Amino acid sequence: MKPFPCLLACWLIAPCCAVVQADEPEAKPIVPADATLERLHTRQEKLNSGLTEGPAAAPDGKIYFTDLPFGKENGMILCFDPQAKTTSIFTRNAGKSNGLAFDREGNLFSCDGADGGNRCVRKWNLKTGESVVVADRFQGKRLNSPNDLCLDKKGRIYFTDPRYSGPEPRELRYEAVYRIEPDGRVIEITHEVEKPNGIALSPDQRTLYVADHNNGGNRLSPSDPEPKRGAMKIHAFPLDEEGKISGPRRTIYDFGKENGSDGMRVDSQGNLYIAARSLARPGILILDPQGKERGFIATGPANQKGLFEDWKGIPSNVEFGVGPDASTLYVTIDKSLHRIRLNATGFHPQDSAK
Repeated sequence: MKPFPCLLACWLIAPCCAVVQADEPEAKPIVPADATLERLHTRQEKLNSGLTEGPAAAPDGKIYFTDLPFGKENGMILCFDPQAKTTSIFTRNAGKSNGLAFDREGNLFSCDGADGGNRCVRKWNLKTGESVVVADRFQGKRLNSPNDLCLDKKGRIYFTDPRYSGPEPRELRYEAVYRIEPDGRVIEITHEVEKPNGIALSPDQRTLYVADHNNGGNRLSPSDPEPKRGAMKIHAFPLDEEGKISGPRRTIYDFGKENGSDGMRVDSQGNLYIAARSLARPGILILDPQGKERGFIATGPANQKGLFEDWKGIPSNVEFGVGPDASTLYVTIDKSLHRIRLNATGFHPQDSAK
């Protein structure tokens, strides 16, 4: 596919109305007391509801992110240029892309979902705009709906495969976490999750963090009873030297009855930055590796009620910039892209030494 050349109008970077909380006892808290969220882009296209998702920092510092609609539209992948402060459309044929990530060679990978999407992991060439399917099956069966992904130091791709919506028949029993090997094979890492969503690797590559966000979602077959709402937790899985599960998981955070985590990232110290979709407390939850809260960035009003279309300021995913922008956290909220400057440096496993 060819990249769409049209530049969207430059958006004035405006402060978000969200309140930033920074009450950590440290002398230099992760969230500076005067830090504010800046709105960089808001959807202009007439798409059917949905949300922005999947921010990913390219090697040149540009931030790619998805605009994921509900219904028939394919969605888009967009690109924000921090230097020019403009947003352009990379492709209008995103195949319901959700999470994005880059490898060290500058290739863009997307998780394409269901509900009319491609149900695969794809690799994109930024120069040509063309893409190829990297994986769409496990043991001969179609993936459910790839949601989010991360790459390790060896370039292997870990991705989550839940099913939240879409009429396509499910072929896989589990909603699991997989890894794509350098030779293209897909191996299961774990199905010890109810509905895996966000995913991240620790800086030492010995812990895999997975968000279990079970909102009920999709039946295995039409004859099955409606699934019940389940786990809203953050799990930590120990990994061996081969990057495979080497022991029992730990639950480091439990959202209880509230909506839990969507996407997540880590910083160079191993702290987690979690897009918390809680209606009681929507925002970016910052946890240390043991699950202790280190900070919180409110993105919307507390104690919200009503249906999805009534929600305001609900985050979906996060990403640290690269280079001079490494202390900037980019956040997709509702149908917009935002950023905030922190006292932390992001970690990108695919860019670190092997």
